[in-house]
Amino acid sequence: MKMTKIYEGSHQWIMFGRDENKPSNIIDSNQYAVRTANKCLLMDPGGSELFAPMMAAILHHAPVEQITDLFASHQDPDVISSLGLWDQALSNAKLHAPALWEGFIRHFGCESIEYVPIPDNGGTIKLENIELQLIPAHYLHSSANFHVYDPQAKILMSGDVGSALEPAGTPMFVENFDSHIEKMRYFHQRWMPSNHAKRAWIERVRNLDIDILAPQHGRIFKGDDVKHFLDWFDALQVGVAV
Repeated sequence: MKMTKIYEGSHQWIMFGRDENKPSNIIDSNQYAVRTANKCLLMDPGGSELFAPMMAAILHHAPVEQITDLFASHQDPDVISSLGLWDQALSNAKLHAPALWEGFIRHFGCESIEYVPIPDNGGTIKLENIELQLIPAHYLHSSANFHVYDPQAKILMSGDVGSALEPAGTPMFVENFDSHIEKMRYFHQRWMPSNHAKRAWIERVRNLDIDILAPQHGRIFKGDDVKHFLDWFDALQVGVAV
């Protein structure tokens, strides 16, 4: 599993992914961590098959007792089916996840971790000196879905929005937006069911100051490619099954 620091200031953002040792029939996913002096938040920490490499990777950056918070953008197994294993490993942690999905996510195992339900209108996660905003992204693609915005680092962790289907060993960042489009098109048309929800999200996100858009699958967008993606997604017809 590769690790890349995508922001370093008063705190750090770290991306984990491109696990070339995973089975080929399991979708590759990106996991993210926000590290402050004494706390660490794991975002969409992955499926159960990723628990061991994720734990080994994050321990290079934070001792286990400082992993205080988890975030799940929605209920999918590639996002949070490792929860039962984190539940056994972490002694004093919280899971921030949609209120609507609590009764479903708990099926993955959530005994010692405190479930902090996110209301439909969003909320915040406080990590020492920073406050992260939980941005509603409902129906993109889950009926209760959230993204994480860091106004200080100007990063939006965008869940499945911006995702692309690529092999595990591909680069971390989009290098040529035009050539990247066809790697995203099917994913967004098939998995995003609502043009109305898409437009509401784009309107909300265009009001944020974003330098980096970091999806759950595929490459990260930075600089002008953030706007390029929003313009492309805005024009795309979604909810297409052929």
